Amino acid sequence: MSAHPVYLDAATAAPLHPVARQALLAALDDGWADPARLYSRARRAAQLLDAAREATAATLDVRPDEVSFTPSGTHAAHSAVLGGLAGRQRSGDTLVHSAIEHSAVLHAAERHVATGGTATSVPVDRLGRLDLAAWSAAVHSPGVALAALIGASHEVGTVQPVAGAAAACAAAGVPLHVDAAQLVGRVPVPDGWSVLTASAHKWGGPPGVGLLVVRKGTRWESPWPADEREFGRTPGVVNLPAVVAAAASLRAAAADAAAEAARLTPLVDLIRARVAAEVPDVEVVGDPVDRLPHLVTFSCLYVDGEVLLHALDRRGFAVSSGSSCTSSTLRPSHVLEAMGVLSHGNVRVSLHRDTTGADVERFLAELPGIVAELRADAGVVGL
Repeated sequence: MSAHPVYLDAATAAPLHPVARQALLAALDDGWADPARLYSRARRAAQLLDAAREATAATLDVRPDEVSFTPSGTHAAHSAVLGGLAGRQRSGDTLVHSAIEHSAVLHAAERHVATGGTATSVPVDRLGRLDLAAWSAAVHSPGVALAALIGASHEVGTVQPVAGAAAACAAAGVPLHVDAAQLVGRVPVPDGWSVLTASAHKWGGPPGVGLLVVRKGTRWESPWPADEREFGRTPGVVNLPAVVAAAASLRAAAADAAAEAARLTPLVDLIRARVAAEVPDVEVVGDPVDRLPHLVTFSCLYVDGEVLLHALDRRGFAVSSGSSCTSSTLRPSHVLEAMGVLSHGNVRVSLHRDTTGADVERFLAELPGIVAELRADAGVVGL
């Protein structure tokens, strides 16, 4: 193991932002009481919760009463989809979604279908970009209750045409849920959505905090048992210290987002160029232009993805993968599969505020040799 590990998996979970750490520690002392009670400690907790909600709403340019905090981004996505469908039962029972949605959305779609509803999957092209013509046709079909579109692919970095998809939904009178987990705190979120979800640990907040934003006028009903907290949208007491830390870190991350994008984009460009030039039989996937500033994915032929990740980990590099033939599923990533690109030996590299140019250079210097060694071990030579 390297003496200096390099973390390159921010798309899964970004390192805790210093602002989040400070806010969390302060809120542990000051925000442990139930904000729904009337005594002084509870009123102080309620003030912290209100301030966190107002700060989050200001960052997202929405109303505070449109924002609810959930136990996770997955919970928020389930709530968005199932609640959006419940609120529009009189309009129909069809959910339209892209083929590359996060598994949380796809699992909610499976639950909807299992209980008698229908779902339509809209394809993407080889760059992972939504087929807008097919999307428009799908949302204009009879009986569509809700549409769901991921704002940017968490596996390949392609930014989706949310504005165009939202315009098609508006013309059809269909509300749109946008999974903005990879957008919030990093890049501006396009307008036109009715329901938005995100996850705090993607922008450097603590794990265990999701965002569910339901715009006023949207027909949405909670799919969970009744609860008076969080405007009735999600049951249970919120983890107030974590919520305070999430709101504080979101404000800090959003303030630095443009500068971070300008810093990280050239590093991702460098990875895309060097990997393609220096590793034989590799495919760099995702849109080279309309993409997230911090994420790049590539696939290496003749290399098992799980073996490659372990080899990189032994050399001190923490990365992720959507590769086929993993021990848990024996299936390729549904995103790579939908794109029709190479999934074998897939590596996803995602940078963060602590990533340096030296980290990237070291990764690029060691990657070709690691891949060559694995191919030699597998009996693949002469490439």
